[in-house]
Amino acid sequence: MPALTGIRTILAINILFFHFTPPHMRWISPFTDNGFVFVGFFFLLSGFVLAYNYADRALTLNPRQFWLARFARLYPIYLLGLAISFQMLQAEWQVRSHTQFWEGLLLTPLLLQGWNPLLATYWNTVGWTLSCELLLYGAFPWVIRAWAVRLPSLNSVRTLIALFLALWIVGMLPHMLYMLLNPDHLTEPITRYSYGFWLRSLKYTPPSYVCMFLAGITLGKLQLQLEINDRQRLGIAAVGLVTIAVFFYTAVPHMPYILMHGGLLLPLFATLTIGLSGANPIASVFAWRPLLAIGETTFCLYILHFNSINLLRNYHVWDRLHLAILDPWITYATALLIAALAHHLVEAPARRYILQRFATKPSPAPLATT
Repeated sequence: MPALTGIRTILAINILFFHFTPPHMRWISPFTDNGFVFVGFFFLLSGFVLAYNYADRALTLNPRQFWLARFARLYPIYLLGLAISFQMLQAEWQVRSHTQFWEGLLLTPLLLQGWNPLLATYWNTVGWTLSCELLLYGAFPWVIRAWAVRLPSLNSVRTLIALFLALWIVGMLPHMLYMLLNPDHLTEPITRYSYGFWLRSLKYTPPSYVCMFLAGITLGKLQLQLEINDRQRLGIAAVGLVTIAVFFYTAVPHMPYILMHGGLLLPLFATLTIGLSGANPIASVFAWRPLLAIGETTFCLYILHFNSINLLRNYHVWDRLHLAILDPWITYATALLIAALAHHLVEAPARRYILQRFATKPSPAPLATT
């Protein structure tokens, strides 16, 4: 399913534009101004791909091996992101109490900062998602095994669709309750710049993304059960793309921010995912080779872009090199280059080393006796 790699590229670049908005591109502003919704799309895709890949070996999946593979994939780049932005701690020291500073310094390398809403964006602003992934990936081997052993009846197409919708609604409930109760007593309409303890809890803490991840697992199971041809999948992809585009250009300005953040668009993202999970002309567009090349580096791009771009700007690099006239495009290109270098020079070698060094090697088969 190479198109899903291509869609990851588009999502990651959109999140980059969400944090650092490009000028003179108002025609894509409905997407870039609301790029936060695509973090939920990533969690959906993560559950989808894992379920699709591991469904047939749920009973033989070794949790330790699975966790080691996830650790080798994620942690080296996460650690690199903290290392190259070490000077960001100076800003943290200035804006936080001493207690918060030392707590964040302890929790962040352990991927636990997301459990404290006030510290979720500590050191590397986007790193809070790793706290969520620590919980979700930690539970995945047990979820997929329990599903295979105790819940085999949940594998019919109708049941899986109903379960997906139920998870979507349950995941939205805390956000609906927040709108109803307003526990932070905010007086202005809620936007990406609004601040409140309970608002940050919904935005950053791991429990808020459990239903999105489980919905992705359900979607992966559904993908395995669907019997649809390429033409039907093309129609599903077209419906997903058109509906998403129409929604962003017409309805997004009228949608409550908190519901958008809570996964309101999850069914539309699921429709597009199913449509792209096969061979059809739309999937071929998303499987374009340059998109796939960048897609291999999207985790590096996501983790490294925020602090690396801020460092470039804080040190006025383009002014010193007399290239400021090319900004922000040279900044975006540099972020892509940094991600590619990190992937090839750090992520891939570190992943190979960790797996070769710590993975459990299969026992040799006993020799036959005569």
